Order: sequence, then structure tokens, then C-alpha cells
Amino acid sequence: MSAQSLETTPVADRNLVALGTIVRREVMRILRIWGQTLMPPAITMTLYFLIFGGLIGSRVGTMDGIRYMDFIVPGLVMMSVIQNSYGNISSSFFGAKFGRHVEELLVSPMPNWVILTGYVAGAVLRGIMVGAIVLCIAMLFTKVRVPHPLVMVSSVLLGATIFSLAGFVNAVYAKKFDDIAIVPTFILTPLTYLGGVFYSVKLLPGPAEAATHLNPIFYMVNAFRYGLLGVSDVPLWIAYSLMLAFVVALASLGLWLLKRGVGLRS
Repeated sequence: MSAQSLETTPVADRNLVALGTIVRREVMRILRIWGQTLMPPAITMTLYFLIFGGLIGSRVGTMDGIRYMDFIVPGLVMMSVIQNSYGNISSSFFGAKFGRHVEELLVSPMPNWVILTGYVAGAVLRGIMVGAIVLCIAMLFTKVRVPHPLVMVSSVLLGATIFSLAGFVNAVYAKKFDDIAIVPTFILTPLTYLGGVFYSVKLLPGPAEAATHLNPIFYMVNAFRYGLLGVSDVPLWIAYSLMLAFVVALASLGLWLLKRGVGLRS
């Protein structure tokens, strides 16, 4: 597109072109290194299904009246979506910041919301791709039923968006590559394992059950579990209210960080 035709193009169209360019670049990056972005989660989740679902699950029996293998499927899918959405944007955006590509975006006429939406959309797409792969693997071990498809799709989209935005914030504040591994290792992983992926919160004693209700991943896992299995440890309206609140809060923080140039401008 020439400079003259670009000047006569409506602002909305220019923003859509810029957004599509960022998303396309992110998707091509994911597919180009699919051996690092898509294969490892598939192998890891297969081991989870074999060990926890097959070997341990046969001894556990049922959880909340559901076969244990079926019970852990929603949690494992959501766990893979969360981890990959977070990891994609934190590494991609920090790489752009480290290579000084972000400065070119900031000085361009591109609005901040386009930059943020483009990177978040790429991360969400990776999370959904990995989640779909894990769900297909689950079908090898159990019969997947989806009684509430809209709940399943909306909860996974909200969960992926929340942790994409969280990964963006982490990448903005990170000063070296080691910094983007701190949050997944010491915060994200413990919250995920303690978020009801492998057990029902009803099995926990009072104080532990109350503490679990402070874990945002607990609500995402249960909303997704309701979509796949029709059961949940929390009311859906509470889960959706919290997820939407996190999306608004983290998106506002991300836009503010871009506007102020925190950690981005040298």
C-alpha cells in the first residue's frame, strides 16, 4: 500500500490492517516453531491422562459421582490453555521489547489498543489450539460430552484472555528473560494445581476450602467443567463475574502501561 493510498484510507480500516498484521505475525510464529509451541503440551497432557487418569484414576474411582478420568479432563484442558496463553505473550512481547521492535510500534500512529489486542489475540489463539489438541487427546481415553457448549467456549476464551493479559503485564515489567519465568514457576503453577484440576473442593477441610475460593483459576476450571460435564463447585454467575472483572482490570492496566511507556521506552 502506497503512502498516498494509506493517507486516504479510513482510520478504522488502517487499524484493522495493523491488528491483522500483528495477529498474523503471532500466528505464523506459533506455527513456525510448532515443535516448541504445540507438541510439548500435547506430550505432557498425554502423560497426565496416562498416570493420573489411567493408573491413579482406576484406584480413585469417582469424584462427585463422575468417573475420575472424566473429572480431570476439563481441568487439564484449561490448565494447558492458561499456561500456553500466558507463556506465548510473555515470551513474544518481551522478545519484541528486547529487540527494540516495540519502540517502532509505540511511535507509529497505531493506537495502543491495537497493539494490546493483537498480541493478546495471538496468545489466545495459541491457548485455544493447544486446548483443542489436549481435548482431542482426551477423546482417546474417555468419551467427551459437551452439555453446555456456549459455557465451554466462553469460559475458555475468558480464561485465555485473562492470562494473556497477565502475561503481557509480566513481559512489560520484565528486565531479563529470567524474569518472565518467575511468575509461571512460583505463582501460576501452584495456583493451577491448587485450583481444583485434580480434585473437588468439597474434599478439602474448611480453611483450605475457603483459601481455594480465593484462587481465580478455581473459578475458570469449574466454569469450563460445567460446560463439559454439567457440574461445578461454584455458581456460574460468580465465575463469570470474576472472569469479566479480571479482563477489564488487566486490559485497563495493559493500556495504561502502553500509554505511559513503562519499561518500554529507553
